[in-house]
Amino acid sequence: MIKTVIFDMDGVIVDTEPVHSYAFHQHFKNLGIDVSDAVYATLLGKSTKNVYQSLKEKFHLDADIQTLINQKRAIFNDAFDHKPDLFLIDGVEDLIKDLYSKGMQLIVASSSSKQTIDRVFKRFNLYQYFTDVVSGEDFPKSKPDPEIFLHAAALSKAPKDNCIVIEDSSNGVKAAKAAGIFCIGYDSVHSKMQDLSEADVVIREFSELNFEKIKNLK
Repeated sequence: MIKTVIFDMDGVIVDTEPVHSYAFHQHFKNLGIDVSDAVYATLLGKSTKNVYQSLKEKFHLDADIQTLINQKRAIFNDAFDHKPDLFLIDGVEDLIKDLYSKGMQLIVASSSSKQTIDRVFKRFNLYQYFTDVVSGEDFPKSKPDPEIFLHAAALSKAPKDNCIVIEDSSNGVKAAKAAGIFCIGYDSVHSKMQDLSEADVVIREFSELNFEKIKNLK
């Protein structure tokens, strides 16, 4: 029986991807580099640190990684704070409340920085539902490396076999499966160019899930 649900955040709980995309592409413009849509798609699900490690090598950027991160983060924070049409993904709040009310442990494992997670969780009052929040910035490698999910599962009150992951990116699904955790792929309008074929189950709406359906998965 499933005891713990591990949620990705971007694209699963809240669609901050347009804000991230705006911030990244504005920063790419400032840096004078041309990042194609195909290359950008391969970066989704990675931490900002790992994104800029890849781009620094590919485009021979002079600035150090932390400077690049700080520049992008400043653009993101300004856009996030002034964007009025930022909402939770349709149906996810009802699912979170349903799972929480029935005693399911909820954990977030996101490639986003602690600062970004904190902004989202405070804006939408989500801390009350989650026992733990795990940020990708605490790990040397990003998804598809499984470490973030292995760590999240270690925080579960139940064994790893009683955990599931909900992800919307190719890298996230690969990370969950590499960690040996059952994975639900969320195939939404925001999951552009993402291959979720390795997921154990694929959904298109959160209305397809509830406590009764999740507890008996596997």
